[in-house]
Amino acid sequence: MNHSQNVDHESVLRARAILLGSGRIGLHEEIRAYRVLAQVGPLTYLPKLVRALLMLSHLEFRDRPEIQLNLIAEALTAVRRLDASEPKRTELLIETLNDYQHQLYTLGRRAEGFAVREEMALTGRRAFKDGEVDSPVFGCGPLAAGLAEEGRHLEAAQLYGEMVEAVRSGGDPSDGRLWWPMVEWSAELDAAGLHDAAIDAFTELSAAGRAELEGGRSSLSIRVWELVRLAQLLDARARHDEARTARGDVLTLLAELAATGERKSWSNIVDWWTVLLGLSGRADEQPAPGEPAPPFGSPDGWSPDIRRAYVEGRTALEETVAVLTPLARRDPRRHLAELITVQRRLTIRSAVHQRGHHYRFMENLRPLFDEGVALARRSAGLGEDQGPDLLARALTDRSTLLVAGKQYAEAHDDFQEAAALLG
Repeated sequence: MNHSQNVDHESVLRARAILLGSGRIGLHEEIRAYRVLAQVGPLTYLPKLVRALLMLSHLEFRDRPEIQLNLIAEALTAVRRLDASEPKRTELLIETLNDYQHQLYTLGRRAEGFAVREEMALTGRRAFKDGEVDSPVFGCGPLAAGLAEEGRHLEAAQLYGEMVEAVRSGGDPSDGRLWWPMVEWSAELDAAGLHDAAIDAFTELSAAGRAELEGGRSSLSIRVWELVRLAQLLDARARHDEARTARGDVLTLLAELAATGERKSWSNIVDWWTVLLGLSGRADEQPAPGEPAPPFGSPDGWSPDIRRAYVEGRTALEETVAVLTPLARRDPRRHLAELITVQRRLTIRSAVHQRGHHYRFMENLRPLFDEGVALARRSAGLGEDQGPDLLARALTDRSTLLVAGKQYAEAHDDFQEAAALLG
């Protein structure tokens, strides 16, 4: 492809001189040069232009979403101009589409963002069919999360199931790559009403987690959190004997942690806790009809507008807690249960928000979990049927926080009390 007859040759020479100059040039100047040179050397300069535009959008315009969107749109136009035979075209196209959909969702343009996610998935599937990429679900992750947000849980579960199968068939899954897609798959099966299938998926995850722990590839803390989640799923289906077995395994692990700590040092693993804790609170976060909701179970699949609304919604919950607190003191039988529900929603949202802000997370979160336990103790003291279950749930929540904060003896005490309450 030669467009030299349509290009100002002096502009081309200046652009080359800028790039070959001995001095360091700015990103804006670099992009101007690539825009010119991409017209005469698209194979060489279009990928460079795309990368530079994406970098500029991230570095200088993070707080100016409209400008970001325009830069990414220009990058998308550029990458589409690449010849289909270019080896890295698919990867670069999906990377650019991913940035584009993210920005559309940031601006609240959800329908357009979802359409881009569909294009990402279709592009990846075509590339796999043509032998360009190794995975049949390349580029499908954002679409799966988008389906979950829109309440299309069965479709999301089917796509996450494909992602799980791709990991299984792609070699040894013992390197931890299976953990997150299994959590997402189980979460969407459960949301779709396929509760026993969700338990089966999470049981498989738990078996893999046990093997990883025994092989020294996972931590005791992660194993505790996944067993707690498994017990919750089992209890919800009245499979109480199996749930008790899982809780017994949790107590054994917590006793080891309290006595000797982790078997080896691990980097930050709080993400595992916050995702599973958020998933445990999904039942109380039902959206209004037709409204999107977070893709609970997905660590990074939340669209920016959904994450922002979820986090900012804490303000309204704090106001509701402030209103309900004196009412629950005066008439606990009428208002305490609602206060417990709202306060737990606030607690879980705060923990999910803290996922990206690890500094002083125990100091920030511990008071909320302590308040949850205190309210649940008041409920249990009323002698109502749900009192012990609410207290067991609050103690379990706090126990998992204490594990994240490496306060293992307290975590063991809390969970031991919770297990006793649940029989």
